[in-house]
Amino acid sequence: MAHDLHLRDVAFGLRPLAKLQRPSEVVRQFTPNWFAATMGTGILAIALNQIPIDIPGVKLVAEGLWVFNIGLFALFTVLYAARWIFFFDGARRIFGHSVVSMFFGCIPMGLATIINGLMAFGLARWGDGIVPLAETLWWIDVAMAVACGVGIPFMMFTRQEHSIDQMTAVWLLPVVAAEVAAVTGGLIAPHLTDPNAALSVLVVSYSLWALSVPLALSILVILVLRMAIHKLPHAGMAASSWLSLGPIGTGALGMLVLGQAAPAIFTASGLGQYGDAARGIGLIGGLLLWAYGLWWAAMAALITLRYLRQGLPFNLGWWGYTFPIGVFSVATLKLGTLLPIPAFNIFGVALIAGLAILWLIVGARTIRGAWRGDLFVAPCLTDAAKRDIPCAR
Repeated sequence: MAHDLHLRDVAFGLRPLAKLQRPSEVVRQFTPNWFAATMGTGILAIALNQIPIDIPGVKLVAEGLWVFNIGLFALFTVLYAARWIFFFDGARRIFGHSVVSMFFGCIPMGLATIINGLMAFGLARWGDGIVPLAETLWWIDVAMAVACGVGIPFMMFTRQEHSIDQMTAVWLLPVVAAEVAAVTGGLIAPHLTDPNAALSVLVVSYSLWALSVPLALSILVILVLRMAIHKLPHAGMAASSWLSLGPIGTGALGMLVLGQAAPAIFTASGLGQYGDAARGIGLIGGLLLWAYGLWWAAMAALITLRYLRQGLPFNLGWWGYTFPIGVFSVATLKLGTLLPIPAFNIFGVALIAGLAILWLIVGARTIRGAWRGDLFVAPCLTDAAKRDIPCAR
């Protein structure tokens, strides 16, 4: 019997999509969770490009990851669009699911890493002609981010069932998309030749930051209460402990990037008197948020160590380790460029090294799970089948 089970496991490992009844299940079971892989891959590319040490080949690897991420995002977009076309009834059930619906925010955040790459790699490759494309994609990203940040919480209030004891940091995902878009806007605005367009992008970016960061901080307050009273969530949600670092790191990076971009843009629009204030607020605000993130990083590390002793089952949620660490590392390096304190650069490079190792581990396990087919599971469909009720009303 044991020999037969071993042979069956070997067959599952060799035959693609062995865990699925039919190949079309890849589309039917495809969820936005997969876009978290584009977030993790994109932030690693951006972080590697920011390393202040001249390491041969690193910049080339970073650009290669960015190109790979474009292909990955395109593939996931096609698969998810196909689900809505061919399995519409199942796809719409996501709106009633209290967990999977949160991952809609991964789509605009994944796109934002690609746009950031256009500014980091595209400008060097193709010059300023790439800026109009980046700006157009950014406005699309803004629309998706705002839709997620408003629409998903509204569905939480009206058609989903939630309880404090079941709450996790995934509540942050639809909210954080707006501040990620704010960072991207801060990178694009200085390259716009029209002063009015640059000012508009800057103002919208500050507004996006305000749409996201205060609400995210409010959710973190509730999360602290939830963990104090109901303790840690089950091991399947272990990676969510790092998601708390995401809005803090992105919020800090947003303050720093926007603060650096604001003086020249304000001056070009006749608002030069506000430039120094914006730069100062950006630095101080970014530093304060970054320091706040240290507490959440330490807490997430301790929580992860506790989970490791109990055993951590792999799932797509493991990509939740990557983006928060990545954006916090980029914020750390940004502070290193603004403050004459070498410790920021040392810490930032150490974080990126850890991120690269983590990306390799999670990426390898994702490829293995995708090959076998056991990662193509839509919880909304399986939960609905167990309860024999629809996920959406």
